[in-house]
Amino acid sequence: MHADQQLSKSLKPRHLSMIAIAGVIGAGLFVGSGAAIQQAGPGILVAYLAAGLVVILVMRMLGEMAAANPETGSFSTYADKALGRWAGFSIGWLYAWFWIIVLGIEATAGAAIMHRWVPGVDQWIWALVLMVLLTLTNLGSVKSYGEFEFWFASIKVAAIVIFLLAGIVAILGFMPGVSAPGVANLLDQGGFMPNGPGAVLAGILVVVFSFFGAEIATIAAGESENPVDAVKKAVKSTVWRILIFYIGSIAIVVTLLPWNDASVAKSPYVAVIELYGIPGAGTIMDIVVLTSVLSCLNSGLYTASRMLFSLSQRGDAPRAWMKISKRGVPAAAVLASTVVGFLTVGANYIAPDTVFLFLVNTSGAIALFVWLVIATSQLILRKRMGAAAKDLELKMWLFPYLTWVTIGAIVALIIGMVVIESTRESLFLSLALAAIVVGIGVLRYRRKGATPSTPVLGGEAERTKIGS
Repeated sequence: MHADQQLSKSLKPRHLSMIAIAGVIGAGLFVGSGAAIQQAGPGILVAYLAAGLVVILVMRMLGEMAAANPETGSFSTYADKALGRWAGFSIGWLYAWFWIIVLGIEATAGAAIMHRWVPGVDQWIWALVLMVLLTLTNLGSVKSYGEFEFWFASIKVAAIVIFLLAGIVAILGFMPGVSAPGVANLLDQGGFMPNGPGAVLAGILVVVFSFFGAEIATIAAGESENPVDAVKKAVKSTVWRILIFYIGSIAIVVTLLPWNDASVAKSPYVAVIELYGIPGAGTIMDIVVLTSVLSCLNSGLYTASRMLFSLSQRGDAPRAWMKISKRGVPAAAVLASTVVGFLTVGANYIAPDTVFLFLVNTSGAIALFVWLVIATSQLILRKRMGAAAKDLELKMWLFPYLTWVTIGAIVALIIGMVVIESTRESLFLSLALAAIVVGIGVLRYRRKGATPSTPVLGGEAERTKIGS
């Protein structure tokens, strides 16, 4: 590995498009949405719309900064510039930690599916196999990561599109054996909000984390041939991705089935597929969920490694992690992410209800912290630009008003995590971790002095090239 090489710029526009889509569509949509529907009834549509709106606004702000200055460290480097070196250090490490924890969660989920199919192989062996497979994919080249993500995201998109089309046919009464439900399931089972507006507000906290991952496209854009165009397309497509894939598919579920049906709580998508009369609904959904799990594992390892690489460039992580292989991959950062990922997988098998649960809870509110930093950074950096802001490739709508509205919404969500008992512990542990990391960052840069962020690699000449 060599320190004087640059990251490969081999991601194609089609890769970036599917990476952006894959970042939004996770296994949580197919599995976790059942609990959200049971909590809020058909009113969960309002929760998804509200949470989706927050994400759309955050992505617009991030897109503005990324199109102006594409960076592998994305919002972490913008926090450096806007808030200070301590902020970029803190949010970069917290974000990397989040995705490393995700590796343990997703590897375990994928292993559980594989164990159901091949029960003769222990579940921990499947987790090991999946982790090794995805590590090799990421070590190979960024193009191999992009290809993997392209095809696995394509499977997810195809599954949802078929689900939506079949749902529309069923709702219109054109599907044999399925009667048109009208609005009965939306209004006749206790009303649109059967458990009241409070349950819908609580539902926002359940679903908001499903959208985390959309920002991966702005990180990956730095390894594309034309990062500015890639960022613009990814950000602009966030709106229809959320509207169609999330809100559209959930609307199909709550229209075709009673929200309080036991099958909806267990697995809403399996329940709808069974309603269609398609045999092997459970196996079909297992395949789709496994695809989502592998996609998330792949992206999680990629994202964690690139953030560690960026931190290393800025002197905020071991210098060895900024070394790049002959294939243009930060292999040391990939391996560092993998090692900790293996430890989290091990913790899940050794002490799932203590150590692993504790680790998962420390990452529970990091998504909200990241979004808050993105919004605050955009507010500060845009104001600094003054009249020069008119030349931005991509602009936040109605600045600064919508930026302030977004900040207020994120703060409200954090307060909501305090109020709701089920999320309180996760918030407090996340805050404790954040306090430790921020404390280290503040002490580190108070001692060193508030020096500007100066990457060891990808300096001004490189930034000029990728910004052209």
